[in-house]
Amino acid sequence: MISTAIRVARVGSAAELAAAVLMLAGFPAIMVAALIPSVPAFAAATAVTYLADHYLHRQGSYLINRLSKVRAGLSIRFLIRELLLILLLARLDLSNNLIFYGATACFIAFYGLQAPHGALVTLIRNRRRLPVATRNVDLASRIRIPDAPRFGLLNRSAEKMLHLDLAAVVGILVAAQLDTATPGFIGIGVTIGLGSLYVVALMPYVRGKKVPPNADKVLAKVDEWLRDYKPETVLYFSGSKDSAYQVNMWLETMEQLDSKPLILLRERVILQNLAPTTVPVICVPGGVHLMNMDLSSVRVALYAANVGKNIHLLRVPTMKHVFIGHGDSDKLASVNPFSKAYDEVWVAGRAGRDRYAIADVGVRDEDIVEVGRPQLAPIQDWQGVPEGRMPTVLYAPTWEGWDGDPGNTSLMLAGENIVKKLLKADPPVRVLYKPHPFTGTVLAKAGAAHDKVTALIEKAAAERAADPRFQADAAAVAAAKAELARIEARLTVLVGSGGGEKGDEAEATRDGVVDVARYEEIARLRGEWNEAYWRSFPVWEHRVITGSEPRLYDCFNVSDAMVSDISSVVSDFIASGKPYAVTDSAGLGVEEFKRQNTAVRAATILSNKASELGGLLDAVRDPAGDPLAEDRVELRQYLLGPDEPTSIEQFNTAVANLAIKAEARNVGQESRAAASAAETVV
Repeated sequence: MISTAIRVARVGSAAELAAAVLMLAGFPAIMVAALIPSVPAFAAATAVTYLADHYLHRQGSYLINRLSKVRAGLSIRFLIRELLLILLLARLDLSNNLIFYGATACFIAFYGLQAPHGALVTLIRNRRRLPVATRNVDLASRIRIPDAPRFGLLNRSAEKMLHLDLAAVVGILVAAQLDTATPGFIGIGVTIGLGSLYVVALMPYVRGKKVPPNADKVLAKVDEWLRDYKPETVLYFSGSKDSAYQVNMWLETMEQLDSKPLILLRERVILQNLAPTTVPVICVPGGVHLMNMDLSSVRVALYAANVGKNIHLLRVPTMKHVFIGHGDSDKLASVNPFSKAYDEVWVAGRAGRDRYAIADVGVRDEDIVEVGRPQLAPIQDWQGVPEGRMPTVLYAPTWEGWDGDPGNTSLMLAGENIVKKLLKADPPVRVLYKPHPFTGTVLAKAGAAHDKVTALIEKAAAERAADPRFQADAAAVAAAKAELARIEARLTVLVGSGGGEKGDEAEATRDGVVDVARYEEIARLRGEWNEAYWRSFPVWEHRVITGSEPRLYDCFNVSDAMVSDISSVVSDFIASGKPYAVTDSAGLGVEEFKRQNTAVRAATILSNKASELGGLLDAVRDPAGDPLAEDRVELRQYLLGPDEPTSIEQFNTAVANLAIKAEARNVGQESRAAASAAETVV
């Protein structure tokens, strides 16, 4: 029931739900206490709303956003508390008392300070918001970008300013309880004094050397840097916060390019969620700014998603444009007709080429290039289940998608059946559950299914931990947890001092040049963290894995089989050579399902009842008797291309070949322009 309430209220945890209930119930309680009247009850209810409100803000609760939409925003909630305090004083027959007039004057003056405070904060933020935001771009030597306001003056500024009323509220309540005005006026003085100081502290940042240069000067210096750096290959990306993984998956590939790389982003929120990289990054929210940017040295532009803002770069004829996508699967997104807008479409293997031919959406075969999947290099080949270790099965369903098709994900129709059968398998197996990060964002039913699967796995994990048949090496687990804590502490220090967490975006742009030594240490530590993570709990323990760490490929490497849906997850898992199963959630039937979806041709096909799971488990336990082993070898090459040359070598070759074509086109245009000019002169 609690999980249902959490989902309906769209909060992140039981604690957040409790805080929301306390805050919403607290205001009626304050009103009742004011009407009774009771100073202690009023103080207690007020304290509850302060604390609950603050907690929800710190958690970034969805409820806070919703309250603002229905005219019950932060300022209104503070004003209601203050008005109810005035009501309390009136009900205590203090309306002719000096403290009543002092409280009234205080809150009028306090809200009078909100206007200049809000105006200053807005003005400072607007002036410090540069037309671009960058990482690994040396702007500090070219342009003066002053420090952000100190002491977090801009961070959660409205909340901080409004909470200054706390001194006055406490003082007035004490004055009402003790029947003496002195504490009240002390509190009032503190509130008004601190509020005035806050406004004064902001004023220097709207003038003089504390104001960054204007947009034109910043853009000119970015162009100057571009002319010096001369980028040759650009990765372009636009999308929502939740889609940041689509560009993050290409960062390591960009770092391994033979040509000079550059990453162009269009949304600031993507930059904030971009994984660490050594590649220069420029975020250009304005379309006009991007179209005027000096990208004359770029010869190849790579696109990881089909979005409307791509047009701002696609319009540039001096570079060749390539759709590389963010996964290779049999979903309709992998044969989007918009793909014909690009000069080339790069796919992993022959399957991608055939997919476009069958779809007949206007992408010509000669414009398709097979480059493998560079991201799959970390995936290890399967050598069978190590002797003495329990097999591990990964359940990694995709999300429900935007179109409501029940065949998109197995989670809603088959998720419980799959997990129950895995948990009851005999001989036993370990279950890892890693859902897609978008799960439940469109359909509440998918979120509910996720909650049920999570509850099943967590219950089974608790039961297994209490079962005497399953014994953990307590010393090894404790040592791994200690190592994990040590690594996390070091990572916290490195990430915190790495230049990514600045006073604001302008400072991050100025100082956000990667420290290569620190970056390499972070990468090494993340590898060590992953190894320690898997050792930090018994090898038989069921696990629900959400968040970015451990990564999906890390889950691949510790698993012996996988159950999933039609998505790039299946295509990627095939690189491991391990047995896998895919759920025919739409009920197409085995033959039709295989005909429509290339990636399942070497899979165990599951119905929504998941009664076929035994075949998958048999293949894991007895690889020699696996009837689909040879099929997986053939399918791996068909989907992902040959092992040699390596995928990154294929990718670099494709970039180089296309750059030659772009240069040939540009030289041809220059020759024609020169010839035309000569004819005009003659």
